[in-house]
Amino acid sequence: MIQIDDAGSGSLVGGTCIGVNRIETGEYSYGIIPLEYYRPESFKAKAYQDCAIHIVQDTFNRLNIGKREPIQVCRGYMFDKLKKWLKTNNYPWQSTKIEDPLQTIVEKTFEDYIISLGLPSRFIRYTKYPFHFHRLLKWVYADYDNRKHLCKTGWDSWQKYKDIDREVYYSSMNKPNFYCMKCGEKIAEGSRIKVIRYFTNRINKVCLHDYC
Repeated sequence: MIQIDDAGSGSLVGGTCIGVNRIETGEYSYGIIPLEYYRPESFKAKAYQDCAIHIVQDTFNRLNIGKREPIQVCRGYMFDKLKKWLKTNNYPWQSTKIEDPLQTIVEKTFEDYIISLGLPSRFIRYTKYPFHFHRLLKWVYADYDNRKHLCKTGWDSWQKYKDIDREVYYSSMNKPNFYCMKCGEKIAEGSRIKVIRYFTNRINKVCLHDYC
């Protein structure tokens, strides 16, 4: 049985991980859809779905997947074009909800990838919804000029919030165990901090060391 799933398609930061797993042997392969496919024109053309086909094709060749092995494909929109490709090429496939083992494996792969882009591992492991749009937007605004290129800029939500007004002021940290969203290091309680304040669906504040 071959399973195909994705992770990261709903994350503002980073591309998307496409994972393929052969259940019987535990063989696993993946590819990352680059962020260039999420720039406005490419995203509008759904070029990321074409890239997903190329990743799966390469994986099929690498794992020597033939046309007798049953294939399960995630129901998500990411694979709309892939399903047509599978049908055209006479692969025995079905659309279904993908669970473990692949679900956990591909999600871990995406986490490792996004950490490599600079998102702190602490942010992922200790934040209840680490890939929620507005949580990631705070991380981007903490170092906007250096992080904006890591975003899926073709999204309507990015176009809506990319140029919002921001206010910068200084205050003091009145909470323990708080970490700077720019450098990732701990902010000492009672120390002077820089605050970036902006409004999306509510007021948001990003706290940094005063020197960051």
